[in-house]
Amino acid sequence: MTNNHTEVMQKHLQKGVGSTRRRFLQTIAGSAALALTPFTSLRAQSGGRLLLGLDAYSIRGLKWKAPQILDYAANLKLDAVMLSPNTFESPEEAHLKKIREQAERLGLKVEPAFACICEQSKAWNTKQGEPGKYLLECIKQTQALGANTFRALMGVAADREQLAPIDAMMEATIKTLRSVRSQAMDAGVRIALENHSDMQSRDMKTLVEEAGNEFVGCCFDAGNPVSMLEDPLMALEILGPHALATHMRDSVVYEHPRGAAFQWVALGDGMIDFKRMVRRYEELCPKAVFYLEIITGRPPQVLPYFEPEFWKRYPKVRTLDFAQFLALARRGQPFMGNMIIAGDGKQPPEYEAALLQQQRIDTERSLEYAKKSLDVGMRWKG
Repeated sequence: MTNNHTEVMQKHLQKGVGSTRRRFLQTIAGSAALALTPFTSLRAQSGGRLLLGLDAYSIRGLKWKAPQILDYAANLKLDAVMLSPNTFESPEEAHLKKIREQAERLGLKVEPAFACICEQSKAWNTKQGEPGKYLLECIKQTQALGANTFRALMGVAADREQLAPIDAMMEATIKTLRSVRSQAMDAGVRIALENHSDMQSRDMKTLVEEAGNEFVGCCFDAGNPVSMLEDPLMALEILGPHALATHMRDSVVYEHPRGAAFQWVALGDGMIDFKRMVRRYEELCPKAVFYLEIITGRPPQVLPYFEPEFWKRYPKVRTLDFAQFLALARRGQPFMGNMIIAGDGKQPPEYEAALLQQQRIDTERSLEYAKKSLDVGMRWKG
């Protein structure tokens, strides 16, 4: 970002810091309310252990609504659940408070996962209205759920495929985020932007810091870096200090005649050193829930970096960062386990049923790996 943008940010923050006494008291009151949430008491009981959660996208094919997902998570003895709006019967406050009450009864923390906030992205939904107003609605729903963080995203991989101006998207996103700073601060809500195959980790870090890391952070996704020519462990080093939430999943990465290929697999089936990941996670972002977002059933994807045209999507890749990714690919090999791959067209009912069963099985064995091999989570210990 330019020096002019940095100066604007500094003036904006100074204005926020010097705001009215009323706003200051509201912020303190919001913080005090957050201190009384079930999640805070859950953390206090955890003895410093990482909390284990599930992003409901892992079992998206089941099309369950929030109450069923919460019961499922409780039966698995998880600590938290990340829910997307399509699991809500209604966005109205009364309904969201019912979800909150159910979660509190079950002893679960709930955090919502909202969508794209950048009008320039291929993922932007025009039905959401103006981005700033959409973010204000996200803050309102997050409060109704009793949460203090929500996930959002700037864009998607298709933005790079269409050679979208990523810097311009970042500028627009920073402007949108700053426009709701006071409302987010007053509400005690922080916005966790996912590294969503749109930005590399250093770009995400820049966006967070320029938007204002007092209310903006990162939802660190451990699977997406491999799609962006990054080693997930390197990405954690960059984004971990800003992580407010996470999406954890495993990957295989290996050399390919056109460059490299990657595939997402169940936790423990891939080549990412998750024991090392957990150790650094505990040091860098111990208060962020260790959410699993398991995505299997997709074919390997090729990163054809031997082809000059490919690099138009990645004009700012750092040599050292790319070298770490190359080293990862050279150590890897294709996934040799069993996996049903989803097709592009309509599948026979039996095939679709098998894919849904695979989603649930891979999610549950990934959670078991996180518990027994990585020693993550609290409630299952009881």
